[in-house]
Amino acid sequence: MNWPALLTAVATHLKITLLGVAIGAVVGLPLAALLVRFRRFGRGVFSVVDAIQTIPTLAMMTIVMLAFGLNDTTVVVSIALYSLFPITRNTYVGLTGIDAGTIRAGRGIGMTPLQIFTGIRFPIALPMILTGIRLALVTALSITTTGVFIGAGGLGMLIWRGIQTRNMGMMLSGAIPASLLAVFCELFIGWMEKRLKHSQ
Repeated sequence: MNWPALLTAVATHLKITLLGVAIGAVVGLPLAALLVRFRRFGRGVFSVVDAIQTIPTLAMMTIVMLAFGLNDTTVVVSIALYSLFPITRNTYVGLTGIDAGTIRAGRGIGMTPLQIFTGIRFPIALPMILTGIRLALVTALSITTTGVFIGAGGLGMLIWRGIQTRNMGMMLSGAIPASLLAVFCELFIGWMEKRLKHSQ
């Protein structure tokens, strides 16, 4: 096994995945916060986000490729778009699902809207937000694997080369780490969610 090539593929895979989800979070978290403030726009925004989620992965990459070309950037942007659904939806549900009495109590002691958000809404909603990020990450890891079809690097490249050369060892050297990364993200962020819920 070519360990340097494997480690490079894992690093590239993680870079593409984490960057895409991070961009999705940078857009999705503030968007959800704004929808809590302006709820009348929620139905329209979620209709668009839901519609993005229904586009098949390769079709999405083909559309994005027209703007960014055959490279890692196309996969990053595609992941960011797919990440909007779980992150925005879960953040919105977490922020709006807080007991109204808790919010009234905060107002009663003179907290400003910003203080209520940072001191009450966000901490209570954090486990739900992490659930959205976990779902986005697990999905993004598989999307990154298919990015090989539009010229992206990562573990998908090892799998594809293994298929082309009928090299089972090379295929497994890409498939097994990709699966382990998804399992690790699922378990680690799930553990963080439980810790946060127990501490509240």
